[in-house]
Amino acid sequence: MSAFTALCERIYDKQFPSYEELHTWSVQKPIEFWSVLADFVGLKFSSPPENVFQQPGDMRSSRWFVGARLNFAENLLDQADDGIALVFCDEQGRRTELRRQELVTHVAELAAGLRRHGIQPGDRVAAVLPNCPEAIIIMLAAASVGAVFTSCSPDFGVRATLARFQQVEPRLLFCCDGYSYAGKQISYIAAARELADELPSVEQLIIVPFALEAYSEPQQSCELANFFIEGAAPQYEQLPFDHPLYILYSSGTTGTPKCILHGAGGTLLQHKKELMLHTDLHAGERIFFFTTCGWMMWNWLVSALAVKATVVLYDGSPFHPQADVLLQLARAERVNVFGTSPRYLTALEKQQNIEMPELPELRTVLSTGAPLAPESFDFVAAALGAEVQLCSISGGTDLIACFALGNPLLPVYRGELQCRALGMAVNVYDPLGQPVVAGSGELVCEQAFPSMPLGFWGDSDGSRYSAAYFERFPNIWTHGDYADLTERGGVIIRGRSDAVLNPGGVRIGSAEVCEPAMLIDVVQDCMAVGWCPDADEQIVLFVVLAADTALDPELIEKIKASIRSGASPRHVPAEVLAVPEIPRTLSGKAVELAVKAIIHGQPVDNLEAIANPSALEYFRDRL
Repeated sequence: MSAFTALCERIYDKQFPSYEELHTWSVQKPIEFWSVLADFVGLKFSSPPENVFQQPGDMRSSRWFVGARLNFAENLLDQADDGIALVFCDEQGRRTELRRQELVTHVAELAAGLRRHGIQPGDRVAAVLPNCPEAIIIMLAAASVGAVFTSCSPDFGVRATLARFQQVEPRLLFCCDGYSYAGKQISYIAAARELADELPSVEQLIIVPFALEAYSEPQQSCELANFFIEGAAPQYEQLPFDHPLYILYSSGTTGTPKCILHGAGGTLLQHKKELMLHTDLHAGERIFFFTTCGWMMWNWLVSALAVKATVVLYDGSPFHPQADVLLQLARAERVNVFGTSPRYLTALEKQQNIEMPELPELRTVLSTGAPLAPESFDFVAAALGAEVQLCSISGGTDLIACFALGNPLLPVYRGELQCRALGMAVNVYDPLGQPVVAGSGELVCEQAFPSMPLGFWGDSDGSRYSAAYFERFPNIWTHGDYADLTERGGVIIRGRSDAVLNPGGVRIGSAEVCEPAMLIDVVQDCMAVGWCPDADEQIVLFVVLAADTALDPELIEKIKASIRSGASPRHVPAEVLAVPEIPRTLSGKAVELAVKAIIHGQPVDNLEAIANPSALEYFRDRL
């Protein structure tokens, strides 16, 4: 970040004594900023851009680096040294390494196999795989030929996977033979066969051997090894900056999952900015993120190869075979940047008798997926040391990047994301579309950015895309988060804006209620939703308690007192009710809208988007 700031000052003869001034310049001068950024992070173009930024007045019609050509896979793989590219570990104790040249060879041989099959630029290649090296090899091979890669995790289930893949009509389908989670071995063969049968566009089902147990293969499929052409040389199709790279999916909890199409150049440029500047990741360092192939953080993590960092992969439960398995992984693999979720940090804090291992190589912890409570900042500082930077980051599948994240040059304040991302014109609006001076509002982005979706697959007239982000405020990206901008330049995320509580006309983010409730040791998880028995809305808090703990009046009052003192009397729920589990999406996010519908006797659509839909029954007829 210091080097980039100095470069901008030198090139443009300016002074940026603070990050806020650098950020302001980056959004006021987008052509200058994104141009110098592309040079600084080392984007490899085969043809340079003729025009860095074209915006005809409509954010949705903006184009970036017009005339430039590149290949995403080449930018990740075209490096001189032969350091370790990937380290893979799983809950079964397996560990493998791939050096960069080995990865280049595997990708080249599989890409040649894709070409032999007739895969061309724009074709879709789909995968249902664990978080393993084969997933990365397949993605990079697809990108090498210009195919569009899309993936789900095998724990999604057949219906949820079909809801996604049927829309994008892949030509090839790669599936694992099985996987394990929390010690349980699960065959995926039958599911793979069903997927292939239900996807008429699929010309070939390719089985990727992964499970330790032997499972019989379905007919009319082949193994991954048969797709490699031994000895093939690397060949990277040179494509426009905005050539399609990935299709990612919305959660699907409010309708059919949206198929979000992302371009190669915008994804690469954003990820290198976030990894190199905001995370300060360097060549030779090791980065880990606990993720699956069904979450955008997998795509983000893989881009660390473009920095010549080593990507550490883990597949399995984060608490199996023991509760500190990820911490031991970080120690053994000398991880420098460790990525996880607020749920994991909270669960770790509540674990009994965990001794934190020495992690001398660790310098940064990243957290995303939900708001990170101030108390979790305290926990990380106490457990890992104040010299470890804790970065709460926030963005989403929609932009395959971040709106707010860390900065190695800024202090960390508990409860806050350190800063708005460079080049991102992030603001907070009130319901009338005016910037909020103090308090919470809708998180928006006022200008175009390179990783905006190319559109939604199948949305020929762009109406679904426009409705998703631009319906609330014309020509302003509305992200769907409820947030504050702090006087220090930080950001506080209060939860999803569509789940905002409104008791007595006061808008309250759901995270504001849950955070102080989670301070009670026996509260393992919780969810706050709005209940409307009459004209006014009341807050209802559902809690998951530790084993052998009863929700008696004394505990209810203790929870309410924590919320009253940690937030305000207005945040105190009218009801506190116990449930065995909280329903969550396939990527682990709580589904407040589904619970709100259930308690009001309304139907819940798209149950396949919920990882544990049976949990909704615990909420029915409770009020």
